[in-house]
Formats: sequence, structure tokens, C-alpha cells
Amino acid sequence: MLAAYHGHVETVKILLDKGADPNVLNDRGQSPLAGVLFKGFDEVAKVLWEKGGDVRAGQPSALDCAYMFKRREMLRLWGEPIPDEPEGRPAETQEWA
Repeated sequence: MLAAYHGHVETVKILLDKGADPNVLNDRGQSPLAGVLFKGFDEVAKVLWEKGGDVRAGQPSALDCAYMFKRREMLRLWGEPIPDEPEGRPAETQEWA
């Protein structure tokens, strides 16, 4: 979904409401969710996920990208473990291992 890759959150919302597939893979086998994580469009990522985007779809998957690019907020949103993050200590003060 080109709108997602370019960070157009409102357009993405409209397209998803009209039935666009949040899990359609591009010709390289990547999902829109993985693409927006690569580009840093967190708001678009949240919308895609809330509308059924599969964090494990494609290669690399959005989950792979979240770990590669240390996207702690997304990992938390998806309920995924965050490496070396002790409980009770804010993530912003952590070093990523």
C-alpha cells in the first residue's frame, strides 16, 4: 500500500475502511507494516496493526523490523518481549543490547 510507505496516515485509514488488505505483500515479499517500521511511520504502523496487519507477515516481517530497528513502542504494543529491559525501569534509560 503506497500510502502507508509514504506515511499518509489519513489516506491509509480511508483505504483500510474501504477494504484494502493491510497484509498485501509487495513484489519483494514485504508487508506494508514492515515497510512503515523501516521508514519510521509509527502512527501508520499502529493503524495498520489495529486494522488487522499481521506482524509476522512477509520477509522481513514487521516483527523482524521492530527488533532490527529497536522499535520498543511497537514491541510493547504487540506484547512482544524487549531484550534486556528490566521491569520497573523506563526503557528510555536503557541501552539496547
